[in-house]
Amino acid sequence: MEDLPPPLLLEILSRLGDSEDLARCRVASKTLNSIARDIRSINLQCSYDRYTKSRSPHTRSSITPFKEIFIKLISNLEIVESVSMGVEKPLRYGAYDDTEDEESDLYLSDETFSMEWLPKVCRELKSISISDFWVQSCWRRSDVLSVISSHCLNLSDLDVKNAWLSVDGLNPMPNLTSLTLEFIRLDDEDLNKINESFPSLQDLNLIGVGGLREPRIHLMHLKTCQCIVSNAPNSLAIIAPNLVKLKLVCVKPKLLLIETPLLSDLHLSIETAGNFKVKNLHDLRKLHLESAGLRNLLGTFPFGKTVRNLTVVSTRWEVPVGISKSTFELLLNVFPNVSSLTLTPGAWSEFETYPGLGGLESRHQMKELKIITAYLTVNDIEMTISTVFSILENCPKLSDMALLIHRDVVSNVTNNLISRCMAHCSRIRWKWGLWKEETKDAWITDGI
Repeated sequence: MEDLPPPLLLEILSRLGDSEDLARCRVASKTLNSIARDIRSINLQCSYDRYTKSRSPHTRSSITPFKEIFIKLISNLEIVESVSMGVEKPLRYGAYDDTEDEESDLYLSDETFSMEWLPKVCRELKSISISDFWVQSCWRRSDVLSVISSHCLNLSDLDVKNAWLSVDGLNPMPNLTSLTLEFIRLDDEDLNKINESFPSLQDLNLIGVGGLREPRIHLMHLKTCQCIVSNAPNSLAIIAPNLVKLKLVCVKPKLLLIETPLLSDLHLSIETAGNFKVKNLHDLRKLHLESAGLRNLLGTFPFGKTVRNLTVVSTRWEVPVGISKSTFELLLNVFPNVSSLTLTPGAWSEFETYPGLGGLESRHQMKELKIITAYLTVNDIEMTISTVFSILENCPKLSDMALLIHRDVVSNVTNNLISRCMAHCSRIRWKWGLWKEETKDAWITDGI
């Protein structure tokens, strides 16, 4: 292997996923040791096995501290463009009742530790990813954002997980275009410091971020955003004139404001919203809508005519009252131009039980519907078949129907449903599959 050209050896070493493997290569060969200094990235993850050995009285003395290994590895590199360090998932999400809070070897967002290595490599650094060990970081307030913003002027990508972050001393980072904060306690309840310090963000991911009261995302260059709020803020506002893709998961905001005129792909999951304000979504084409109060949400939905691809998730079964329309009919009223519709179990079951008084009446409302995907429980096969046939009769342009049947439905019922549907309408291209909670969907036929 040492006879290979140095550029090829460098390419091979650069593809190693773990910097511990790189360290072993350096020990094994003088040539590899020499070439490895030109590697421009470091990726070091603490495994569950390493952690348990470091805690055991029988093996602790033989385990080199994680931070010590990291410092040594990064000191051997000439130029560093990317740094990724953290704990592996089995360690990240486990329960550790015997862990001493005073331990700090896996407290990786520690600003003192960051000052040991960051100033030496910050000049060319483009990407930083830190995945902390929550047991050691949750009770320690970190100023690592201040340290990073003071030294990494060319940083474009920052990812921090499982930490308590302060925004004190946070400096502007005009070159940062991607920011991910995941399972973070953030001392910026309205996100003002985030908006001010990262004005050029194009990709923002706030996943399980706590400490927010009235968050307001106001970023002029933002294009994609994922916001999964772990607590219940009083209000939530997203103002981003160039945003095209948004995933928003929030519980019960009193005010939800979305000003994103170029948005084309929206994943919205809310229980209820006291005041729902959406402005000028003229380009919205794809919508995933999830709510426990789906009927009320649809009644106040301010847009929908441009949506072509729609997925509906009803997390609580709502019984129509009086002369109110079924959820299916409400969907067709709000989204009259949908061509592809996906109904999850709750939405389908409600429509199956309450198809609407007099059935589906407004044929013109379904004139664009071409593809339906539905998740069936088949509690009553006759009712399920009647619902399928009703859809077929009222959707003249429907060409594809994909039906996934719950795995607990007995095989003879499944086979009966499949054969009767296919015999009833030959113009439809049928696709059949199986589904079950917390398992991957499995298709048993494809387009027949």
